Amino acid sequence: MRALARNKMRTVLTMLGIIIGVGAVICTVAIGQGASNQVQEQIKSLGDNIIFISAGSINKGGVHMGSQATKTLTEADGAAILAEVPFIKWVSPSVGYGAQIVYGGNNWYTHASGVSPDYLKIRHWALAAGSIFNQRDVDVASNVCLLGQTVVKSLFAPGDDPVGKTVRISNLPFQVVGVLATKGSSPFGGDEDDTILMPYTTVQKKLSGINWIHFMMLSADSMDDIQPAENQITALLRQRHHLRPNEENDFIIRSPTDFAQAQAQSGQVMTILLASIASVSLLVGGIGIMNIMLVSVTERTREIDVRMAVGATESDVQGQFLSEAIVLSLMGGSVGIVLGVSGSLIIARALHWPTLVSPSSIVIAVLFSAAVGIFFGYYPARRAAHLDPIEALRYE
Repeated sequence: MRALARNKMRTVLTMLGIIIGVGAVICTVAIGQGASNQVQEQIKSLGDNIIFISAGSINKGGVHMGSQATKTLTEADGAAILAEVPFIKWVSPSVGYGAQIVYGGNNWYTHASGVSPDYLKIRHWALAAGSIFNQRDVDVASNVCLLGQTVVKSLFAPGDDPVGKTVRISNLPFQVVGVLATKGSSPFGGDEDDTILMPYTTVQKKLSGINWIHFMMLSADSMDDIQPAENQITALLRQRHHLRPNEENDFIIRSPTDFAQAQAQSGQVMTILLASIASVSLLVGGIGIMNIMLVSVTERTREIDVRMAVGATESDVQGQFLSEAIVLSLMGGSVGIVLGVSGSLIIARALHWPTLVSPSSIVIAVLFSAAVGIFFGYYPARRAAHLDPIEALRYE
């Protein structure tokens, strides 16, 4: 430390590359891990290992009519899937309907979803108040509904309890039996709280006037079961819909978690890329340490030779200069860690980006900075240890 303190400015400038490199790596990794953590939370908010099946497209005169144009997907298909596909634990037939909801002098246009009682279990969606409708409500197509938080805020005054109130949807009275907990935005940017849930049979018979379903949501036992479940469901639905081998599916199967996981993988790749770019500063800092140590060896030739003349071994001299390089790296790494953590907090507050500083990234930064000191300090230390005292004294 005394040797490094003799040239304070040179020591600080030498550490600067390590400081910037470690700080930049911690910041970029924190941003990447924060984004990945946010995506994982969004995956959890989607539901419990969801599989989404929607009515498919049909071809009329060479023209594909688009998604949900077929009328072959029924609630009986859902019952068959639940009975014959062992990987599936919950199924909710669903029918969508755009609806104007009215309460008192307020009205709000939103999306009404006809679902089964298992829908909330599939989506991991809690209730803020009241209770969900039951299977009997589905069987008799009851006029009951659950309101999302956005709908509640648009129709009711603050502090007013919607449970038990009667609202009008498409001129039909519906009793509010429950209020959904806040869900927030979906991974695709939509407002999940801007919704009404009711029995799917009610939407079929009293609002849409149809006897088929638009889509169904299913929950697999685990993430690994999603792909085999999709394969079995495809075979089962093709058999139930009497499709010939050369005919296209009249339904669409997909898993929203696939998209979210692809986003997470993209975020991890970007994190690795940014961290790799930031690591270049560590390389530059290491080269700076090597250059300064070489200069130090040249300047301190007399000191080295006097030590060797009075009995210091080559390993003693080499250990002296190598330890100085490691100390420079560790000091720079420590300051860089403080800078990186502080920078992550500033980024999170100023730009509202999610950041997550993990202990592993700090440990890796410390080990990496020590490795830089050892790697780039070895050559100058070895050169100092192999100086010939006689030649060096003649040089001095």
